[in-house]
Amino acid sequence: MSTREEIVFLVDDDARVREGVGELLESLGWQAKTFAVAADYVAFEKPDLPACLILDVELPDINGLEFQKQLSDDVHPPIVFLTGHGDIPSSVRAIQGGAVDFLTKPVGESDLIAAVRAAIDRDRTQRSARAELAELVRRLEALTPREREVLPLVVSGLLNKQAAAELGISEITLEIHRSKIMHKMQAASLADLVRIAEKLHVPITHSRRSGSSQECTTRSP
Repeated sequence: MSTREEIVFLVDDDARVREGVGELLESLGWQAKTFAVAADYVAFEKPDLPACLILDVELPDINGLEFQKQLSDDVHPPIVFLTGHGDIPSSVRAIQGGAVDFLTKPVGESDLIAAVRAAIDRDRTQRSARAELAELVRRLEALTPREREVLPLVVSGLLNKQAAAELGISEITLEIHRSKIMHKMQAASLADLVRIAEKLHVPITHSRRSGSSQECTTRSP
């Protein structure tokens, strides 16, 4: 079977588990990398591939649940717990912390495989979302300071004359800025620009007003 462009990491201090699970994963076409302690996993230079982390709870150097908490501060593969020390409080904590599954030893092959597939699918989705967001940030950074001032007003739904009045510029100048924003952000329509702004958490601080002389209203958060 050809090796997939996906990798599964396993951290477990039991050599038999590392060998058995590692061989199972590789027999199904996954790349597998096993570690006896969490520190070795952290030190390993990880390839840029969709991944899953199978993690034991009781490790020699750190509790697996505590390790999960530490990893939450950074980007990491989705976690599947595989432990011989399972209990309800631990499983609840693991799932609340974002784990894909909490499996107990001995585990059935079908359950483990299903959990790994779900974790890798989640990682693919998350990696795609991060890539999309990074591209949107790149586009946002290409805007001039004035265009960044115009953007929130445009996506807030203000008319051109209202947005222009907010900034003390002419309506024609506002329209030029708006056109450049649409081009740089690669937005096909105003609705598309609004969607992009939401992903970038651009603040929506104004609502459409019936007349330019009225006071701005602030939307509820």
